[in-house]
Amino acid sequence: MAEGKKMRGKAQEAVGKVKEMTGEATGKQDLRLKGVRDQVKGRAQQAAGEAEKTVKGTVEEANGKMRRHT
Repeated sequence: MAEGKKMRGKAQEAVGKVKEMTGEATGKQDLRLKGVRDQVKGRAQQAAGEAEKTVKGTVEEANGKMRRHT
C-alpha cells in the first residue's frame, strides 16, 4: 500500500510538472498554478507513503521484539 501511494505521488508530481511547463509556455497562469498544486500534492502523497512504510516497519520491529521477550 505504501509503495502504491509513493508511485501515485510520483505520477501526480510528473503530471503537475508537465502542466506547469505547458502553462508557462502558453502563458496560461491558471494551468501553471494547477501544475504547481499537483506537484505539491504529489510530494505530499509520496511523503505519506514513506511515513506509512516507516510506521509499518517500526510496528513490525516492535512486535518482533515483544515475541522474543515473551
